[in-house]
Amino acid sequence: MVELVWLIPALPLAGFLLLVFFGKRIGEPRAGWIGTGAVALSFVTACVVFAGLWNEPEHTFEASLFKWIPAGNFNVDIGILLDPLSMAMVLFITGIASLIHLYSIGYMHGDSRFPRFFTYLNLFVFSMLVLVLGDNLVLTFLGWEGVGACSYFLIAFWFEKEENASAGKKAFITNRVGDWGFMVAIFMTFFAFGTVTYTEFLPMAPGLAQTTATFIALMLFVGAIGKSAQIPLFIWLPDAMAGPTPVSALIHAATMVTAGVYLLVRVNPIIAASASWIPWMIAIVGIATAFLAATIALAQQDIKKVLAYSTVSQLGYMFLAVGVGGYSAAIFHMITHAFFKALLFLGAGSVIHGMHEEQDMRRMGALRRIMPVTAVTFIIGWLAIAGVPPFSGFWSKDDILAYALHKSPILYVIGLITALLTAFYMSRLVFRVFYGDSRWGESAEGELANLNAHTATDAADAGAEDHADAHEDSHADTHAGHGAVHPHESKWPMLVPLIVLAFFAATAGVLNLPFTENLEFLNRWLEPVVGENQVHLHLGGAQLTFELLLSTTIALLGIFAAYMVYLKKKIDPSRIELPFFANGWYIDQGITAFMGGIGRKGFELIAMFDKVVIDGAVNGVGRATRGGASRLRAIENGYVRWYALMIGVGAVLIVAFVMTQVSF
Repeated sequence: MVELVWLIPALPLAGFLLLVFFGKRIGEPRAGWIGTGAVALSFVTACVVFAGLWNEPEHTFEASLFKWIPAGNFNVDIGILLDPLSMAMVLFITGIASLIHLYSIGYMHGDSRFPRFFTYLNLFVFSMLVLVLGDNLVLTFLGWEGVGACSYFLIAFWFEKEENASAGKKAFITNRVGDWGFMVAIFMTFFAFGTVTYTEFLPMAPGLAQTTATFIALMLFVGAIGKSAQIPLFIWLPDAMAGPTPVSALIHAATMVTAGVYLLVRVNPIIAASASWIPWMIAIVGIATAFLAATIALAQQDIKKVLAYSTVSQLGYMFLAVGVGGYSAAIFHMITHAFFKALLFLGAGSVIHGMHEEQDMRRMGALRRIMPVTAVTFIIGWLAIAGVPPFSGFWSKDDILAYALHKSPILYVIGLITALLTAFYMSRLVFRVFYGDSRWGESAEGELANLNAHTATDAADAGAEDHADAHEDSHADTHAGHGAVHPHESKWPMLVPLIVLAFFAATAGVLNLPFTENLEFLNRWLEPVVGENQVHLHLGGAQLTFELLLSTTIALLGIFAAYMVYLKKKIDPSRIELPFFANGWYIDQGITAFMGGIGRKGFELIAMFDKVVIDGAVNGVGRATRGGASRLRAIENGYVRWYALMIGVGAVLIVAFVMTQVSF
């Protein structure tokens, strides 16, 4: 069964090709069902392959499909490496992508480019699968660039608005900085090992010179911070919320932004062979990003912006886990985060859909009775990310904090503070959207009575609204938050994914419970990939109990603080929602000012140096060669007597030279 692994990326590729050539003819909604079916079949195939992988030695299977780049000693195949790490990635990528495709059928209803949207989604899933299944760095980089291109297409999907197009370009350009680091790492890996295939160079990593290993690890880390939005390259991800909400869930919560974490876990032998400051740097950047993004999320008013900064913060936790040697903890949190963050983004999309494209939380409130399914599922996601037991986020986040405490108490304390902030800002979001007073026109009670009394009329209105809700960016023109808005619950294609994701957000913690080794299923599953370099914790019962109780207390304290501020109104929110946080510590503005001011002048000087000095030297050699050749050409005139004279002159010169070298 494991030989069917090639079908996993092939099915989304087939869906992409079918929609490219026939998408317009197929039209809505069949194009959506074809795209969804292709990814769903890929998930089913992944489950079958997963069952077959149990029988393989060390749960690893390799397959070379065909030669790709034969160039002297540099040979790269289109090959597949299926091992516990890539299998775990494939399962949640295809599973969550299937649900997001289904959700998109309802969310994108009525959009004029409906087939094109699913074309991009299928291409994205194919690229992501190439990234995680590739058996060498070059093939991983191909998928890496593929998801980067798809993110540009999808973020700028509604390119009619300038800010959407700018957000797409910003994401694309920012990621190029990280891609430079990845490319340099590939070059250095080939120079150091003579190969870029994982199963060939990773076993040789322990014998690599520390300086070389450090340089490769550093360059791979540069690539990872670009794709996974860490300091200082995190600025693209909040702006990427300009894309349709399913894009936010697929790319910026569940899959693409985790590629950097996957890459670092994959090359863990290189990190182990590098200088001791490399893991420290990864951990410090991770925890700093987690804390900074959490403070920014405290003051955001756009529901998707809160979730965007939350994603940056949770990715910081994953980098912290990598830096402190908890590779399995990083993957554990990646999996649980994929479930609860996809749930939260899709839930936010359902709220935006039901609120007629309103995204400002100041114009929401009391929606839990109007949108009960959305509210219940969203609350499950909230409890998971806030770290409330027994929901999945509690177990994975506490796993990371345990490794952080083993590395440094300072990292642990900052991690706890960030967890407190996470519980606070996510509670703020839930209380402002689903509880309190309605701020969208009529009271919640009156709106509920209106819905019950006019079911038929509302159904007709909902159909008209569904056709109009394709452009998420039109809310400012249509409603702008003024006057009465009539919220409504979403249709079943949008609710079914919420229910499924809510189940896994609540229960995925069973993958790696800390009580006994027999319950640490994910740790044992990943042992062939990270076992040698994974830090092994041996927590006593008292220490484990203390850490779990402390994490629970921190989460409940954050929720209680938000309750007192936003529901009981004991503290003025403006004392917390500081402009400094609302403006993202002015980091984005600072980078913009630098790039548009002194940075631009510096780049112009570099361009001038390149043109005058570098190009001037190259062009000067060319001009000198051409000038000399034109003068030498004059002696080639075709006259025999001229050639005889030159021969004579040459002979005389040779005799003269010989005579000067002879001593009498």
